Amino acid sequence: LKMFSLGSWLPAFPGLSWGWALLDALLQGLVGACAVSVLCSLLKVYLYIQCLNTPERWAEKEAIGAQRAVLEPLHVLVLTGVLALVGSRVAALVVLEFSLRAISTVLSLGKGAHSSQLYLLCQYSLGCGVSCALSFLLEGAPHRSWNLALAAGLAGLLALQCRRLARHVCALYELHSRARYCGICILLLSAGHRIPRLLRNALAVTFAVADLAAVELINRDFLSTAEAVRFWTPLTICYTLLVVYMQEESGQSTGPAFRTVLVRMGGLFILLLTVGRWTDILHVLLSLLGELWCLFRAGVLLESCWRQ
Repeated sequence: LKMFSLGSWLPAFPGLSWGWALLDALLQGLVGACAVSVLCSLLKVYLYIQCLNTPERWAEKEAIGAQRAVLEPLHVLVLTGVLALVGSRVAALVVLEFSLRAISTVLSLGKGAHSSQLYLLCQYSLGCGVSCALSFLLEGAPHRSWNLALAAGLAGLLALQCRRLARHVCALYELHSRARYCGICILLLSAGHRIPRLLRNALAVTFAVADLAAVELINRDFLSTAEAVRFWTPLTICYTLLVVYMQEESGQSTGPAFRTVLVRMGGLFILLLTVGRWTDILHVLLSLLGELWCLFRAGVLLESCWRQ
């Protein structure tokens, strides 16, 4: 017997499969956007506590607490749309580029780079990584739409709880940490410094899976080894130059962060003009919009990281 799946009871109208593909893309984008929301909420909690514990940084604490929570749903909505429209090929390239950049930054941590800064710079890449991983892991699954709907529901619930935690901390942590009668604030008082380690481990696993999925998603478009070599050779050279440039710009303020996004996406744009398709060009422009949107939303947190 054929197992029940979403849409199996509907007649085979022309374009119906396209509609389900669009729904799947939106659900994948929603999961990726929720992952970014969780990352930002936990970093907001960590940076707020760090600023509160340092009197010289109380102005930063006020700026972090003053962020409008009402804009968070808009941020998730816009990012969902961008991730849904960006093709798996360009998303895979974004994931691989960030992974190389992250490895280079981690190796230079002893030279003064800050990991919390890297967490904020990986927002859009994280969304692309989650989308790529889901696209690869659920490819050909009989209940793909149901699986994505379940993943989106769980991711949305987790993002909502992390957002509530961030609002609670910004509003009441200063009082509760002194009074010692709030279990959440007491837990953060004793274990809040472990948030970066938690994020590092989670991101390492996520990007490890995403990198494998990205390589597979890119390689499946090639019919021969020679064709793959013609694509990967200029890509490797381009990414190497970008990583070197990123290292020279690391540790500076948010202005260079926006500039490096333009340089990275510009390099990818020029590369795909020679070895890509016309749809890849459009997806690079959408990726540029996604990167700038994530950096703009996290501007206050980025400033706090660079001043740390």
